[in-house]
Order: sequence, then C-alpha cells, then structure tokens
Amino acid sequence: MNDIFVTSDTHFNHVNMLNFKGADGKPVRYFDNVNEMNETIIDNWNRVVRPQDKIYHLGDVFFGSKEEFKVLWSRLNGKKRLIVGNHDDIKFLSGGNFFQKVYMWRLFKEFGLILTHVPINQDNFRSGTKNVHGHVHTKPSPVGPYQCVCTEVTNYTPVNIESLSI
Repeated sequence: MNDIFVTSDTHFNHVNMLNFKGADGKPVRYFDNVNEMNETIIDNWNRVVRPQDKIYHLGDVFFGSKEEFKVLWSRLNGKKRLIVGNHDDIKFLSGGNFFQKVYMWRLFKEFGLILTHVPINQDNFRSGTKNVHGHVHTKPSPVGPYQCVCTEVTNYTPVNIESLSI
C-alpha cells in the first residue's frame, strides 16, 4: 500500500532561514550552513517517503538558484504534489515536471483534512475538518482545528497523513 505524506516550508537553499528568529527570539533553524539544512531535510524526507508514495508539499519550496534546486529536488523520493505557497514561483514549479499536480488547496474528505499553505478562517471549511497548513513556521496555529506541518515543527521530516486525520 502506498502512503501519503505532508510537509511544508522546506525553503531549500534559503540562506536567510538560518537567521530567522521565532517569537521567542531564538533561531528557528539550528544549522551551521544551508547545505547542512538541505541535506538534513533530504535525508529525513527519504527516510520516510518511498518512491511510490505521494507527498503534498504545502508551499515555500525553495529560494535562490533554480539550477541548484533542480539537482536537490531530483534526489527526493515520492510522487510530489504542490499546494502553492506565498514564496513559490508557480510558473517555474508547475512547468518543470517537479510536481504531478499543483493546487491552491486540497480537501481530503476521507481524512477530514483540508491542506493549505496558510491557515484559513474556520468559516471557510466545514465542521469536523482540520486545516493542515504551513507558513507560520514555529508560531502557534490559530486556536481550533489546525495543525502546522512546517519542517521546523516536524523535525524536518514529512508527516504521514493518517497521523493528522481527525
């Protein structure tokens, strides 16, 4: 049986992520350099995601060189699908065979989940549904049926969708 995984905000090659601080003033990512960050995310991804599994990336995939990104991305397992993030180059990511499908959001009725990049207002999804999102990094999700899957809060490892369902 193939599994489905979810991750968000990998920010591959985004050097400034190493300087980004959370609300507590502490660094959000504790890596010596961007290469160490990239390699940790790739290793953790490939440790859980098999080539035949689906993985939904909830946006903010990478920054910087598109050529460097192509090399990194080709090393990742899984059948990748994108939920567009606010920092994503949609034209590049949707046209380069990086993702099988590109969405603005994705509803999984069977799991009671709606996948988005940013947390959405609870009035925009029905009762009994949880909003799985990225974007906020280490900041808390809104009160209610929300769950953040930014890499910083998932130990830089994709999460199986079944563990997120209500």
